[in-house]
Amino acid sequence: MAKTVLISITGADRVGVIAAITAQLFELGADLGDTNFAVLGTSFEFSSVCELPDSLGNRRAETELRALEPLADAEVRVSNFKYQPQHEHSGRVSHRIQVTGGDQPGLLARLTEVFGQFGANIVSMNSQRQIDRGRSEYATRFAVSIPKNRADACLAAIGNTAGQLQMIFTWEEAGG
Repeated sequence: MAKTVLISITGADRVGVIAAITAQLFELGADLGDTNFAVLGTSFEFSSVCELPDSLGNRRAETELRALEPLADAEVRVSNFKYQPQHEHSGRVSHRIQVTGGDQPGLLARLTEVFGQFGANIVSMNSQRQIDRGRSEYATRFAVSIPKNRADACLAAIGNTAGQLQMIFTWEEAGG
């Protein structure tokens, strides 16, 4: 028997941290489901909905993870996951979208409002700000679930919004 948990880890980013985490979870008998990893500034954030053997308590899983050298100063939390681990239809990615250009206040708010207006669900989002020749550049990538009958209108609206913000907009349909 297994139980579904959410594992959340935040710490100083270093090479090999994700390998150490996933190897330890494998050793503990975890079966990973939806998993995310991101570098945020000089830190990282790892989260995974996974199944753990009933015989492995949440505290013991935390202790085993904290014992890893790359996680010496990390925040580690293992908690029971009260939601369904499988996606509903709105969790399936239909389109991948990228918007790039100069950083400006309200950029993400304006873009994400458009998705909501068309009933599109943002499944994942990644944004990065970089300084290039003294100018702040921003790149945002969205994986979204757009209702089929609203996809063309939604993509056109995102394109118009990006254009008004003097951003470059690209998209592709998600495979399979």
